[in-house]
Amino acid sequence: MAKEILYDQYRLTGKWSNHINLRLILTNRAFRRLYYYRKLQTSRGINFKIFQFLNRMLHKKMSVEIPRSIQLGKGALLLHPYSITFNSECKIGDNFTICKGATIGNSKTGKIGAPVIGNNVYVGLNSTVVGGIHIGNDVMIAANTFVNFDVPDGALVLGSPGKIHKREKASYPYISNSIQTI
Repeated sequence: MAKEILYDQYRLTGKWSNHINLRLILTNRAFRRLYYYRKLQTSRGINFKIFQFLNRMLHKKMSVEIPRSIQLGKGALLLHPYSITFNSECKIGDNFTICKGATIGNSKTGKIGAPVIGNNVYVGLNSTVVGGIHIGNDVMIAANTFVNFDVPDGALVLGSPGKIHKREKASYPYISNSIQTI
């Protein structure tokens, strides 16, 4: 799990260092939230209770819901990390970027279930991704977009309801410090 924390750090700063890691934990709430989530996944005993408490405290301050049970890939990045919600059953790939107000949720109608999201995906401000759908690799979901349908690789999704605009590597300009480049 320490490797995933370093990948998250690299996505935020573009550098690898345990010293930066400590500075980010103390000064950056978004990184701290991801750090506590990663530690909670592997902790046992008293450490589990400590990280569970720290997770709850940051959840109250930031309103970023990251359930312990989700599968969040390496190199996650929370931009403007407030009011972000993840469903406990969603699966998310590497180099995932999400912005303020976004929701990755479950649906009990239509395509029932939680989303499966590929690598190099950017989810914009106040966007909603719901249902048992599959979001491909290199996808950009623009701000204020509602997605409840499958999205192919390399697509740009705009609007509410969302419409697919095919584009090669749509997320490429928005995925800074990709872990695939190291």
